[in-house]
This record gives sequence, C-alpha cells and structure tokens, in this order.
Amino acid sequence: MATNHQPSTDRPVVVDYRSHRLHVEAMRRNQTVGWVRKRLRSFPFAFAGIGHLLRTQGNAQIHVAVGSVAIILGFLFNIERGEWLALALTITLVLAAEGVNTAVEAVVDLVTPGFHPLAKIAKDVAAGTVLLTAIGAVVVGVIIFLPRLWTLAAPWVIGAL
Repeated sequence: MATNHQPSTDRPVVVDYRSHRLHVEAMRRNQTVGWVRKRLRSFPFAFAGIGHLLRTQGNAQIHVAVGSVAIILGFLFNIERGEWLALALTITLVLAAEGVNTAVEAVVDLVTPGFHPLAKIAKDVAAGTVLLTAIGAVVVGVIIFLPRLWTLAAPWVIGAL
C-alpha cells in the first residue's frame, strides 16, 4: 500500500522549523520595537503639556515653589525614606491635580464659550480637587517638618517668653 506523504493544502508548509521560529521571533521583536518607538514619540507631547502648565498656570508655579522648598527641607533635615515617599507622592499628586484642572478648564472653555451651569460645576470640582490635594500636602508637610522645625525654634520661642 502506497502512502502519500504530501502535506495537505489547507495549511502552510513549514520546511525548517528553526527558521520559521526565528522569523516569528523577529516579527515579534519588530512589533515590540515599533511599540516602543511610538511610546518614545509621545514623550515630547507630554513634556510640552508640562511646559504649558508651568508657564501659564500661576498656581502650578506656586506648587512647584512650595514643593521645591519641601525637598530642600527634606535634605536639610535628612528625612527618612518613608517620609521621602510621602513627600514625593504628595508633590506629584498636587501637580497632577493642577494639570487635570487645567485640562478640564481648557476643554470646558472650548465646548462652552458662554456660561453654563454644568460648565461651572466641572470647573469648580476640578479646582476643588486641587484644593483638596494642596490641603493634604500641607498636612503631610506639617507631619514631617513641624516637629523638626519646632526643635530648632523652641529655644528662641521659649527664651522670648
């Protein structure tokens, strides 16, 4: 009995498994490289957004200044790792909230040139979110720095009484 060893025509013929595997791996690598390139190309847009935020928003400039003072105090007082973590997250959260607030205001102004009660709500809630994060940042700053500042100031304060 003769057997037919010809492959069926409904699927591709793989002559060399290794070369096929290498080809598939190369395709995956090219897809990964393309994905990474797309991500890297988006960075300039993100930096442009941060630049716009810092150039045009007075409150963002104040947040950066206060955050910078907190970082300097952190180095001067040699704060602990957990305190650095709280400080970094707090500063980042406040600046991120300011960025979202700026974006919300821009979109609301774009779609609602006149007064609209819902536009007011959107803007007020976005601004309120920034205020909440800023209050939280002050609380974190007080918890981290007030005891250290009191240790420095106490001799003068008590001596003045």
